[in-house]
Amino acid sequence: MGELVFVGLGLYDERDISLRGLEEIRDVQAVFAEFYTSLMSGLSIGRLEQLIGREVVVVSRRALEEEGGKEILWEARRGKVAFLVPGDPLIATTHVDLRLRAEKEGIRTRVIHGSSILSAVVGLSGLQNYKYGRSVTIPFPEAGFVSETPYRVIVENKERRLHTLCFLDIKADEERYMTVKEGLEGLMEAEKKRKKGVVTRDTLVVGVARAGSEDPIVKAGYVGELTDYEFGGPPHSLIVPGRLHFMEAEALVVLARAPEEIKEMVE
Repeated sequence: MGELVFVGLGLYDERDISLRGLEEIRDVQAVFAEFYTSLMSGLSIGRLEQLIGREVVVVSRRALEEEGGKEILWEARRGKVAFLVPGDPLIATTHVDLRLRAEKEGIRTRVIHGSSILSAVVGLSGLQNYKYGRSVTIPFPEAGFVSETPYRVIVENKERRLHTLCFLDIKADEERYMTVKEGLEGLMEAEKKRKKGVVTRDTLVVGVARAGSEDPIVKAGYVGELTDYEFGGPPHSLIVPGRLHFMEAEALVVLARAPEEIKEMVE
């Protein structure tokens, strides 16, 4: 029976991999990786290969989503294979699909976890983990069409006084990475149509750039301010807070340089 081990690479560069993950990779016959679900802006494939002592075969979105990861599964039937993914494995549904395919074919699967943006934004912003609602991806507009799904999710979360983590779209093959500014502009376009008053220029939001790196940026402020704020290079993430606890408001002021006046917006 073969084996497929999903290994999380973490957030920023090849040094984020865990010792357990490193040990697993050094004990396999083939190593595959994908980098289209998230950007590790400090990663070097060459340094990664030098670290693990193996060649890394980078697979495309098409190879996983349209071809079902057949190359990876073919190797995994013959022995132990590692599949490296940014962040924490199985956060992306495409990874879940690959694991299910492997299990159905009798291939043993295991997961070696890595740091994730889901936990990083909590630590960087100071917004409490148990107060987040459903997360959502803000996609790039297609043919001028702006998706209203992120707006609807924010509305639902706000009604429950919960925060919303917005993943910003990535098109790795085109080297396009959505910025906080672009994400906010998309939400304000949806606001013009829906008019529920949940994403206006006076709405408090939090932008996060390059989580996991040595120079992350975390900035809280109103939409009108953050659309002009310079967050630097990708990847970016966006948080739309719900109702704030007084400690969360304090954290945003201290850790994310939010306006002092938000302390009056607490429960």
